[in-house]
Order: sequence, then C-alpha cells, then structure tokens
Amino acid sequence: EVQLVESGGGLVQPGDNLRLSCAASGFTFGSYDMSWVRQAPGKGLEWVSSISRGGYTTYYADSLKGRFSVSRDNAKATLYLQMNSLKPEDTAVYYCARWEPGIGYGFWGQGTQVTVSS
Repeated sequence: EVQLVESGGGLVQPGDNLRLSCAASGFTFGSYDMSWVRQAPGKGLEWVSSISRGGYTTYYADSLKGRFSVSRDNAKATLYLQMNSLKPEDTAVYYCARWEPGIGYGFWGQGTQVTVSS
C-alpha cells in the first residue's frame, strides 16, 4: 500500500538547520508531484513547498523562499526538505503529501515534529 514516512524532525535552536526526509513506498514515486505541508500549534495547514515529478521545478511559500529547499531522489524514493536559519515560527508538524491529479493531496505521511526554541 501507499506509505509516506517523514523523519528528521526534532528540537533545535533558532538559527539551526534541519533536513527532513520522506520515505515513499507502495507506488512509483517518480510519477507524482510531491509537497510539504505544515501545521503549527493551534493553526491550520500551511503549504510549504512542492516539487515536480522529475525534480526540476520547485515552488515555495513566499515567506520561506531563501531558507527552505525541496529536493527528491527518485531512485531512493525519497523526498527532502532542507530547512535553514530556523525560526520559532517554523515550529510545526511537517507532512509530506502525494499530489493526486484531479483530486488534490490524497496521501499524507504521519508527520514529523519540528520545534524551534531557545
């Protein structure tokens, strides 16, 4: 079955860097656009970044451009999110999601917690 497993989150200090990973299985990873979405405590879902099937086109929320970088390794069936210069407001559960053409984000991982605190 389709499975997405995020990892790499943790407790970090402001200004630190983290790289999140999303291991995919149960489908042809390279056939799907992928995204990262986050949810801060008490807030709704916020789109973070997306990447095209081949990894050549990327998109970012305007507020995150320059700090976050999305990439993928289709041979390893893994999606990544490099997060630099983390701020307290980046504290959230980060999810990876598979884009379903004509539907939306039909499959999600369980999420990984990122906490940025001094």
